[in-house]
Amino acid sequence: MKLRLRVWRQQNADTPGAMATYEVDGISQDMSFLEMLDTLNEELILRGEDPVAFDHDCREGICGACSLVINGDAHGPERTTTCQLHMRSFQDGDTIDVEPWRASAFPVVKDLVVDRSAFDRIIQAGGYISVPTGAAPEAHATPVPKADADTAFEHAECIGCGACVAACPNGSAMLFTSAKINHLNVLPQGAPERETRVLDMVAAMDEEGFGGCTLTGECATACPKGIPLPSIAAMNREWLRATRKVNR
Repeated sequence: MKLRLRVWRQQNADTPGAMATYEVDGISQDMSFLEMLDTLNEELILRGEDPVAFDHDCREGICGACSLVINGDAHGPERTTTCQLHMRSFQDGDTIDVEPWRASAFPVVKDLVVDRSAFDRIIQAGGYISVPTGAAPEAHATPVPKADADTAFEHAECIGCGACVAACPNGSAMLFTSAKINHLNVLPQGAPERETRVLDMVAAMDEEGFGGCTLTGECATACPKGIPLPSIAAMNREWLRATRKVNR
């Protein structure tokens, strides 16, 4: 396959960026999108040019590092992570636009790399449980109803990639935050911090400058792990419950 790539190049957050056009040839349909970018970078290095900076780590679809907007879609045309997107999703001769996440809370570090530490600070505000130190407790000591366990597992699948923020027209982090809150709040182990967790994490989310949620639904559509849109409603109920309890 021969492709034309239009890639966002930006030296850092303080300098303006622009799209640069590159031609790549000999691309196999079995390559992942990141392997295709590796091929481009090998050619740039051989020409003495600066390679394109992009985030990646596990390349197995579980770490969330590979954050790219491809032809206007977070992670590209398939509902998966960028590292699991294969070039068979494109056609020979295609022009492909590659950009970083676009959100004020995710400033550009360089080229396609953005700073997503805002997510880390949201988790630090309350995404944990209190447990005693020492030996691990008996696994069956605290029964958990299957429905609650299923809900917890569903929300725990969030890998924090930020596709929800990139896809949202408001740059909202509600789906990410709701996943991190709900997967703990439905379990008995998360009960001690249930109220403070939702209040502190929502407050941290607002402080980071993410936009407000208008339930457009683009976040859930773009999420590669299928975090459901009703997760946001569940978080809102938790927030109202906690607010009323605190204000009594």
